[in-house]
Amino acid sequence: MLAELSPAVIAEVKLAATLLASKERICILTGAGISAESGIPTFRDKQTGLWENYGVEDLATPEAFARDPKLVWSWYQWRRQLVADKAPNPAHHALAQWQYHAQTSEQQVTLITQNVDDLHEQAGSAVTHLHGHLWRDRCGQCEIPYPEQSRAAYIKQDTIRFDDKLITCPHCDGYIRPDIVWFGEALPVQAWQTAEEAAANCDVFISIGTSSLVYPAAGLSQLAKQNGAQVIEINPDPTPNTIVDITLIEKAGVILPLLIEEITAL
Repeated sequence: MLAELSPAVIAEVKLAATLLASKERICILTGAGISAESGIPTFRDKQTGLWENYGVEDLATPEAFARDPKLVWSWYQWRRQLVADKAPNPAHHALAQWQYHAQTSEQQVTLITQNVDDLHEQAGSAVTHLHGHLWRDRCGQCEIPYPEQSRAAYIKQDTIRFDDKLITCPHCDGYIRPDIVWFGEALPVQAWQTAEEAAANCDVFISIGTSSLVYPAAGLSQLAKQNGAQVIEINPDPTPNTIVDITLIEKAGVILPLLIEEITAL
């Protein structure tokens, strides 16, 4: 497999593997790029069909939900239907394998994601979600979680379907909304605390499939660097970031299985 890559990329993979195998605390941040390899459109992809005339301000803000809850709910039900059959790709499986391997080694591998899908969980990873969960709901008024539904529950014909009919909260009659962090909303306190602590205390910080330009998540790599960590970026379109020590310019699904194979062999 390594032979299929350029000599320059091979050298960087081996350098990264040697570094990672020698360190105890690893913090990993994944973004839309890793899920895109499973066929899940990124949020910045152009909307198509019914949604092509709507922007972020119409579909993913608290103001949008207050203005037209049915429109926002319908869009998220459409998104759920769109990703329901998507499966983890080799990158997700490699990260899960690494976490499993770390249980019997000296390493601590903390996985943080900006994604709202459950592909990391499907692959077997323990992961902290910064931007919420596509398959969970809560009340938009009293914030109480709505009875949790899994992806499997959504697609079973005898339970919840992808119905765009609004649901009301049994506690306050407010409308149920997706448990997603919308633009203009704060990140979940516990999730952000976990991410900050992992970044501040890691030996190596790895950014995978994310531009590292959207804050506050983009600040995690800087926090890690300030505390002495080395930074690795895996992205076919790397960002102009001066704090990165090793850049692996290739898709995560190509690089990660090779990288984990090298790490576990050392």
